[in-house]
Amino acid sequence: MAEQDWLSERFAEHQGRLRAMAYRMLGSPGEAEDAVQEAWLRVSRADTDQVENPAGWLTTVVARVCLNMLQARRAQREESAGALPPEPDVDVHPTGRAGPEDEALLSDSVGVALMVVLETLTPAERLAFVLHDVFAVPFGEIGAVIDRSPAAARQLASRARRRVQGAADASDAARSAKREIVAAFLAASRNGDFAALLELLDPDAAVGEVRGGQAVAAFFAGRAQAARLALVDGVPGAVWTHRGRPKAVFTFTVDDRKITRITIDTDPDRLGDLDVVFLPAGGRERR
Repeated sequence: MAEQDWLSERFAEHQGRLRAMAYRMLGSPGEAEDAVQEAWLRVSRADTDQVENPAGWLTTVVARVCLNMLQARRAQREESAGALPPEPDVDVHPTGRAGPEDEALLSDSVGVALMVVLETLTPAERLAFVLHDVFAVPFGEIGAVIDRSPAAARQLASRARRRVQGAADASDAARSAKREIVAAFLAASRNGDFAALLELLDPDAAVGEVRGGQAVAAFFAGRAQAARLALVDGVPGAVWTHRGRPKAVFTFTVDDRKITRITIDTDPDRLGDLDVVFLPAGGRERR
């Protein structure tokens, strides 16, 4: 009983980190929770007499569970290669919202671009990158999890890192270009510059029931006086506030440097969950 109590205490002590690690490797809070629960079943039946480093041991167990899940996921995709592939599981705010630990986990990521790239890595590459670059696990321990040498684990992490960095650079460039387009749209809207709005809008642009570049330009000309350029969950958009609270969020779909759709969200529950970073000229202001 004393040994089981000790094990339960050690597992509870490290559970937050284990769940965060599984979340980054699997990309889904639900699957991360399943992995942690499976790891607990394994460690609860294990002989702990030789365990000298509980944190490292638990990390290894969870990593192996995640590796098995990633390999099974990859095998399932290969089996269904003849059918249309499913959309990548890249929703960083899925139904059943992640908790504070999960939100903190993704705060240093490059968002959807990173998740898409992680989905393209082999299970061993993904595990090596996440364990080393995010959680500072030594390559010797990583190699033991994936049955490779420390040098091979280092190579896997390096290969994954190059691909992730490429995604980060592409994401930053796309975000910067979109920010310029949204800023230009807001300026043209405030100034009632119909010609400038038409230049920014796709001929088939839409906002709600208003369709067509001409109609959308007419709808926004002279408006958006109080809307401010902002990052909304990390994506350039616009926000209208009243007494310091967001009342409307404008999100923009951009294709080939043309705005194809503008969505206006006024639902207070959804707006309250958004991370809004205002982008005034010359600085940043966080709500």
